[in-house]
Amino acid sequence: MKTANLAIVFTDIKGFTERTSRQTLEENQRLLQVHEALLAPLFKAFGGRIIKSIGDAFLVTFESPTQAVLSGIAIQDRLWHHNRGLLEDDQIHVRVAVNVGEVRVESNDIFGEPVNIAARVEGITDADEVFFTEAVYLSMNKAEVPSQEVGAFELKGIPGKIRVFRVPRAPYRVLAPAPDAVLPAPEEASSLPPYGNLALSRVPDSGLDLAVLGQRAAVVGAVVGQGAVAVGQRAAAGAVVVSQRAAAGAVAVRQRATVLGKQARTATDALWARTYAKLPPAITSKVSSTVAGWAVCALLLAVVLLGGALLVNGGGPAMRAIRDVEHATGAEKLTRANEARRLIKLEDEDERNYLDGRLDEALGSMTTAMGFYKKAVREDGSDRAASRLISLLKHEQCGVRVSAAEALASLRLESARGPLKTLADDGGPNEGSGGVLGFGACDSKKAAQSALKRLAAN
Repeated sequence: MKTANLAIVFTDIKGFTERTSRQTLEENQRLLQVHEALLAPLFKAFGGRIIKSIGDAFLVTFESPTQAVLSGIAIQDRLWHHNRGLLEDDQIHVRVAVNVGEVRVESNDIFGEPVNIAARVEGITDADEVFFTEAVYLSMNKAEVPSQEVGAFELKGIPGKIRVFRVPRAPYRVLAPAPDAVLPAPEEASSLPPYGNLALSRVPDSGLDLAVLGQRAAVVGAVVGQGAVAVGQRAAAGAVVVSQRAAAGAVAVRQRATVLGKQARTATDALWARTYAKLPPAITSKVSSTVAGWAVCALLLAVVLLGGALLVNGGGPAMRAIRDVEHATGAEKLTRANEARRLIKLEDEDERNYLDGRLDEALGSMTTAMGFYKKAVREDGSDRAASRLISLLKHEQCGVRVSAAEALASLRLESARGPLKTLADDGGPNEGSGGVLGFGACDSKKAAQSALKRLAAN
């Protein structure tokens, strides 16, 4: 039997059960994804090891009780930054409780009374607070973590009373302030995170400067976008000039053909007339139509170039925000995802399902994204959602290809027949992944074949 002296951290979301009762499954999944993405990196940044994640609750162990409490402080400040721009119903508030003691370690799990005490303390912890036991208080570095006693509690199933402490809110003062000390005004204090970024400032890429970074990114994006449009407009203007000249050339061909039998104004006109007059009628008509064709091609080029510039510019604020999410990582990814959700709500109603799907795909939630794409096709008649599902038949992950094939089959999309046949014949990367001893392995070729049968049954 292996034992270890570890600090144990329990966290959970305030009001999670009540919240799930009024949320859709997709909204609940999204909440848990955001919750995990916010907390998990901070646990790891302070040396924590996530033992379990069950619904809205985390059980994490640390070798250092000081680092355990600091992780809780960082989490509360990070959530404060996250919640600032959200409506109350969209905010996340958690409780953090810490205990320390010798526990039994068995196959990625821990057992013992210290675990039970940590769980009981978590039950009395207030939202947005970090509570810890006397054992943590006695063993942690008090110079790094401020503390304040809450009281002694009788906890269910635990003999005797347990003294419980909390991390007080910033600003921290060990001694009374000097007479000339300047304390923050109430309105300034309210604009600060609850623990003054005491621990969060120690974490690289913690997201403290996201607002500044976001503004800079927006400026850069606007400059790039404007430059792309300018390039596209110039190219389009150039193409229009080419097309105008080509059209003029086509007219000139016909006009110069009439020079024959008339007095030529220049030697060039005379030479052109004589040469053109010697050509068979079939060729002269082709020459004229070819030059006119060049004019059409030039106009098409103008449209393509200008359209390409618009695509570079981002295809709308919501889509640009989603692309920002795709290229972001860690806390920045979640901040940008929140901004993207805000912008999606401003889009036309028949575009939102497709954009929600793209956002969930950017966040790596492919199952939820598929659901939104299907809904967009069924309810909104979205061609973009249908095209996206078809494009996912070429995804590098076998499971995504299978889900896309099943979605296309359920939608009875005839436009997917060709791509499905290609997948059914050739398959894709990572075929046969997953499963145990060959059972339950992923097979996108089989999924595509099944989808084709369902289409044939229409």
